[in-house]
Amino acid sequence: MRIKSEALLLERRGDLMVRFEARKNDLYIDGKKVIKGYESFSGWYWFATEIVQKQDTVLNGKVYKNDTIYYGLVQGFEEEWGDFSKAELESLKPKVWEIKKRDLPYAGRRG
Repeated sequence: MRIKSEALLLERRGDLMVRFEARKNDLYIDGKKVIKGYESFSGWYWFATEIVQKQDTVLNGKVYKNDTIYYGLVQGFEEEWGDFSKAELESLKPKVWEIKKRDLPYAGRRG
């Protein structure tokens, strides 16, 4: 479902109410600008709103140098704010992919 560029959506899951807002070509969640988003075949979404740190990450014996750790909203079994790793998401390709910037304002599960 596409929404108009200035539309607001409120979503309630448990005690968490998240506000999605499309402003021009950008997505904001609870007033925080989404800088990167990921989507999966399983219907999960990861929306990064800030970079927490860079670090070397080891996954399955492989070292990912200078991995980006993001903070943002994750829509999985539950919806929650927290940290996630770019390397971990990219290691799940092709089941997880980066959402194109032009598609971000329309991404995610909404009410």
